Amino acid sequence: MAELMRGKRGLVMGVANDRSIAWGISRALAAEGAELAFTYQGEGFGKRVLPLAQSLGSNMVIEADVQDSASLDRAFGTLAKSWGSIDFLIHAIAYSDKDELTGRFLNTTRANFLNSMDISCYSLVDVARRAAPLMKQGGSIVTLTYMGSQRVIPNYNVMGVAKAALEATVRYLANDLGPDGIRVNAVSPGPMKTLAGAAIGGARKVYRATEENAPLRSNASLESCGAMGMFLCSDMSAHTTGEVIYVDGGYHVMGMAQPENLA
Repeated sequence: MAELMRGKRGLVMGVANDRSIAWGISRALAAEGAELAFTYQGEGFGKRVLPLAQSLGSNMVIEADVQDSASLDRAFGTLAKSWGSIDFLIHAIAYSDKDELTGRFLNTTRANFLNSMDISCYSLVDVARRAAPLMKQGGSIVTLTYMGSQRVIPNYNVMGVAKAALEATVRYLANDLGPDGIRVNAVSPGPMKTLAGAAIGGARKVYRATEENAPLRSNASLESCGAMGMFLCSDMSAHTTGEVIYVDGGYHVMGMAQPENLA
């Protein structure tokens, strides 16, 4: 261990289970000496997150609903009271009605569009506003996105639009918070076998196609995503902000399938 994160504390939002990308980042941070706090939404997720947090030596597990301002105020108030300051924030929160992640984007309902944007994009603004005052010596905010923000991915639909807005939000927050020494970046993994990824229609085909056609001929892993998230939270990324960093085996650079996979 290089202990790149020793002496640093931060909050991880969005761990659903031990296959979550947020969990991969958490493990990497803890391995480098970071002290972690976690949030969860609802009793069901709380039962999953608590033992995971405890396995990394954390007993700070706080309920938080990103659509409830009072809930967020309590969560960040708990952090302020317990720690006084934080050095990083991991935002791994996104949601859309899975029934609208099939068929045509044209048929997206207003209600699901607004709800998806609220949870998947605006929540970053809302938590950054609360986290920034706690980053008294500067810090790092990291969120998660996907290539469906830039290119059409079958069955990604409204989430692609929400992730595009999230990436624009990263850039604007990076500019706002830069004078305070706070960096804001996004990690864009390829398709992953996560709870969120399983909600996408045809997920297995997308996973296989990416693996077969990426320059490295492999999909991202929890370990590779975790390492990138940890890097962006560490002082090694001191002058990196406003970026979307791909961890997808290089798939995002391809213009078409590899020759051996062309029909």
